[in-house]
Amino acid sequence: MLEAQHYTASAERKGSYALPQEFDGTVNKSVLYQAVRAFRNNQRQGTASTKTRGEVSGGNRKPWRQKGTGRARQGTIRSPLWTGGGVVFGPKPRSYRTDLPRKVRQSARQSALNARAGEGAIYVIEALQFTSPKTRDMVNLLRKLELNDKKVLVLTETVRPEVFLSSRNIANAEVMRYADASAYDVLWADALVIEESAIGGHAVKRSTGSTSRAKRVKKVSQAATKPKKSAGEKESAKKASKKSKTVRKVADKKGNNDA
Repeated sequence: MLEAQHYTASAERKGSYALPQEFDGTVNKSVLYQAVRAFRNNQRQGTASTKTRGEVSGGNRKPWRQKGTGRARQGTIRSPLWTGGGVVFGPKPRSYRTDLPRKVRQSARQSALNARAGEGAIYVIEALQFTSPKTRDMVNLLRKLELNDKKVLVLTETVRPEVFLSSRNIANAEVMRYADASAYDVLWADALVIEESAIGGHAVKRSTGSTSRAKRVKKVSQAATKPKKSAGEKESAKKASKKSKTVRKVADKKGNNDA
């Protein structure tokens, strides 16, 4: 399970945030390529147009006679060989629309999110508290997150006009709903700031008790501070141990005989 950095609404670090199960770390580069290509193709207007030799004005007569001038024979000034003539195989208005299957789009979006999560570029934040549109508030938030020099995509749970208007004058910041972000939007950004209510998952609770290493250190320190026994005490303890062993052996033998 991948983890992201967790922050409060005032951009103070809280710890780590466990991302939901969809973040399995899988990045499919093939579907990412298809998604980016389709997105950019769909942004094209397809209005480029050139004139063929049949659409260029003029050239209704032969520029000079066929023979006797010493020049190459020409039939019209609308020929592609002439400056200002028609264009061969030039662009014409067309649609560049590229459709992708729904599952391919979903896979590409998830791959893009996994890629950013693997880079540690996802910042999960509590619900953004913007009471009114203020660019200064968004700038301060990004500065505290140390993202003011990066392209940032802020993803909210619902439509937040005050958050959108607060980032409209920031060149490298975009705001949209988490559900509306495409694979291209995610790949465009260097870092993602996502509201925790939009992404799901849960905060990682670190154990407050002592760890196993701390326990071992404590045990060693206690052993070091424990008073050492003298040679006489050690010898008496050894004799007592031998005596108890002998008593146990005699008792065991007597019990076997009785049986």
